[in-house]
Amino acid sequence: MTVAWIVLALVLFSQLQWTAADPGAGLHTWDRFSKLPYPGDKAFLYDIFPEKFMWAVGTAAYSVEGAWEKDGKGKSIWDTFTRGGTRVSRGDVGSDSYHNIPGDIRALQQLGVSHYRFSLSWPRIFSNGTKESYNEKGVEYYKSLIRGLKDVKVQPVVTLYHWDLPESLQTLFGGWSNSVMVDLFREYADFCFKTFGSDVKFWITIDNPFVVAWHGYGTGVVAPGIKNDSDLPFRVGHNLLKAHAAAWHLYDDRYRSRQGGLVSMALASHWIKPSRTRQENRRACQCSLDFVLGWFARPLFVDGDYPPCMKHNLTHRLPSFTEAESVYVNGTADFFALSHGPALSFQLINDSLRFGQTEDLGLRMLLYWVRAEYNNPPIFVVESGWYGSGNTKTKDAKHMYYLKRFIMETLKAIRFDRVNVIGYTAWSLLDGYEWYREYGIRRGLFFVDFNTPDLKREPKTSATFYSKLIEKNGFPQLPENRPAQGVFPCDFVWGVAANSIQVDTTPTQFADPSVYIWNISGNGELKKVPGAQAPPMHRPRHCADYGSILQQVSDVHRIKVSHFHFSLNWSSIIPTGRVSDANETLLRYYHCFVSELHKVNVTPVVTLWHHTGKLSSLPASWEAGGGWQSEETVQAFADYARLCFQRLGTHVKLWITLNEPNDEDLEYTVGHQLLRAHALAWHVYDSEFRKAQGGKVSLVLHMDWVEPAFSFSREDVAPANRVLDFRVGWFAEPIFGRGDYPAVMRSWLQQRNNIDLFNYHLPTFSKEDQLLVKGTYDFFAISHFTTSMVYDGVEDKYTFKDKLQVQLISDVTWIMSPRRNSPVVPWGLRKALNWVNSRYKGVPIYVMANGVQEDTARFKDSLRVYYLYNYINEALKAYTLDGVNLKGYFAYAFSDQRDPGFGMYDHVQEEVILKSSLAHYKNIIHHNGFPATGAPQQQCAHAPVHSSGRYILTKQPVVGFLSLVISCMLITVCLIIYYAVKRHKLATKK
Repeated sequence: MTVAWIVLALVLFSQLQWTAADPGAGLHTWDRFSKLPYPGDKAFLYDIFPEKFMWAVGTAAYSVEGAWEKDGKGKSIWDTFTRGGTRVSRGDVGSDSYHNIPGDIRALQQLGVSHYRFSLSWPRIFSNGTKESYNEKGVEYYKSLIRGLKDVKVQPVVTLYHWDLPESLQTLFGGWSNSVMVDLFREYADFCFKTFGSDVKFWITIDNPFVVAWHGYGTGVVAPGIKNDSDLPFRVGHNLLKAHAAAWHLYDDRYRSRQGGLVSMALASHWIKPSRTRQENRRACQCSLDFVLGWFARPLFVDGDYPPCMKHNLTHRLPSFTEAESVYVNGTADFFALSHGPALSFQLINDSLRFGQTEDLGLRMLLYWVRAEYNNPPIFVVESGWYGSGNTKTKDAKHMYYLKRFIMETLKAIRFDRVNVIGYTAWSLLDGYEWYREYGIRRGLFFVDFNTPDLKREPKTSATFYSKLIEKNGFPQLPENRPAQGVFPCDFVWGVAANSIQVDTTPTQFADPSVYIWNISGNGELKKVPGAQAPPMHRPRHCADYGSILQQVSDVHRIKVSHFHFSLNWSSIIPTGRVSDANETLLRYYHCFVSELHKVNVTPVVTLWHHTGKLSSLPASWEAGGGWQSEETVQAFADYARLCFQRLGTHVKLWITLNEPNDEDLEYTVGHQLLRAHALAWHVYDSEFRKAQGGKVSLVLHMDWVEPAFSFSREDVAPANRVLDFRVGWFAEPIFGRGDYPAVMRSWLQQRNNIDLFNYHLPTFSKEDQLLVKGTYDFFAISHFTTSMVYDGVEDKYTFKDKLQVQLISDVTWIMSPRRNSPVVPWGLRKALNWVNSRYKGVPIYVMANGVQEDTARFKDSLRVYYLYNYINEALKAYTLDGVNLKGYFAYAFSDQRDPGFGMYDHVQEEVILKSSLAHYKNIIHHNGFPATGAPQQQCAHAPVHSSGRYILTKQPVVGFLSLVISCMLITVCLIIYYAVKRHKLATKK
């Protein structure tokens, strides 16, 4: 084992012989990442880490050890700091690791890590900070811990100093503000190397010197809490660098040859993005990183001096290195030890250090910046992770998904950016005392119950996740993650959806009565004759007269879809609520629209009532009479449906009674009435129109997928099933199932009413209503946009659903769309389709709306292109692999005019803009899916397409007018030729 580690050390050390870095080379990082393909570069990467990648977990002595004055331990500056000011708790007990080495070892075994990073408590080894105060019992504790690690084949990564300076050194010398600390630290390091070095191959001298200097001796946020001298942090940082260099040279001179270890300093940093895309903003970002990370990294890795930005801004306030000191400090790091996390960087950066830019959590970009700025050193991420609230117990979803994100970003840095990352350390092993946050947050992978005498420990979901990830060495790609190849059936419906269409009932053909003359001798333009008007044309209106219809139909036809889905406006068609007062002009317009669609072989799919949230779309009289609560409204809806079936049904073969009525904010009594209204409308069609028209009727349910946040036990699935029953089963089960609400809904609401005295009344179906509602469908239609995750915990009150007692979250590795809480999660559609199929076996299913919002200014809408490709591919998997009876797919939406941000068309003034997604969707339709390369072309018998000639011939007035114009043009040409020839002959005779 020793030989193996010496070989590893030599290999790593050989990688350290990098040439001098190009100063400021990291500046191009922001430009590089801004040019990566979006959103493909943001997609999750399924891959594994390099062989022998080091998986670690870490702790800090003061956070977890406890036993603050036991067995000869001296006081630390944190023991003093936490007993002053406004602090209410201390780390006197922490997680009590001092008394529970076996528990720590068991936790490490459960995780399966290869390395454990922990820190030595300087005052536990030297109670007053010097070797004369050597404490045998403290040393024995660490020897026992290292022996335990060795027994389970976990390698120690040992930090000499993690912020807990002996109080006596602070009192006598002023702590790190005094250069005497350089020799005292060297003495302490010498003892540790000699005592523990034979079993330690990775040493960290000082953890996060930025926090020590800036916040310990500047802002006073952490111990020792000094904040009177604005120049003091820079003197402290200077001494920290020299102390580290002294320890490194000591190890290099005396111990490296026989112990074979590596030594570095743990440097922490935030990441920062330019607030604007200007070069000066990028320079400001560079300066921000220089003030936090470069402050210590540049002297170690570049030239033994501070970054130019610091020297320029601080001038005489910044200490200077002599030439000898620069040589002494430069190169004193065997690897780049990088810390990245909320408590150390993200929440401890002053506004002044942001330089007006925007802080971010981009670990991948930070890793690349380190690679560029310091010439690709081996990077060991020695701290990374997130946190949960102090009330979080074992279900720490936020921590788990941030951990997943940071690990995935590390993997991308390795695979895509060629960053030489050699290890990753999750923080922290245990819940403990979290410095200036005290016990207000929890960062452990293991939950510690601070209210039990033995500080009981339990693995959190983050621990289970991390252990499984280590076992697989990353995120290996599974078959379901790969794109599917294949095609949909020949009769598959391809559609596009819009919430509504543009209605302009003013005819545009022949609408201008003005008289014009043609200026033949001049510029050829038409000139209006002032005051002259043509006599009115006494003829009936034709559908071809409506320019708005022709434009919209043409735009739909261009996509090559077979179906177009849009909604009618009940309150506009019947303003008074009485069918006898129907708006004939509007009905004629809608009739023209569907008939013109039919002429270009596009089948209209028409919704009778589109739920618009708090904005009512009911006729005013019915809204005033109680809205959907009123039985009269329900009956009126059936009458309205009858009118629409009668007037439009010749061309409409798919009807939607209600679009997305399952709004979770609706009262259950309203939902009950909506179900009855749907059923009445369905029965009207079934009994009066189906035989003659041959159409189909159903409703569309909004069905975003809900995934269990954890899937480690059967209990984890219950919250997701509960949400789906309340969101989808609420309307689906009475219609497609047993004619009643889901049993889960009834039992849960009954329980909530009994316990909490809430008024969650779920109506009961009478036998008549049950017979009325059950089976009123011809297909199952859903609209689907995104996916969320749930679990039965409370972590964020703003996203906690009290009625269902579930916490909603998102996986932070998902691609985020501009719309709030709407990440792009393609596999959610496949799961939604399978849920419907498993509940209502074999039911025909249509995806009636599926789309993503994107900035309307982005005509090259790459997010929508990515979205359509991947969501349709998941639909194909549901059809070909899972046996789902999927009949059709409708992309949402048609145009930004009616559905801002969702459209495949946009309009700038009078110009129609075709976005990139339109051509992409059209291509998928053309291939009827995703046929394998080289596969024989699918043979389908297509319906005859109306030619453009036939489409024009239906407009007889237009044809007549064009014939007249052409005839006049021919006569004019003939006359011109005749007189030209005659003039030529006369000229010849003369």
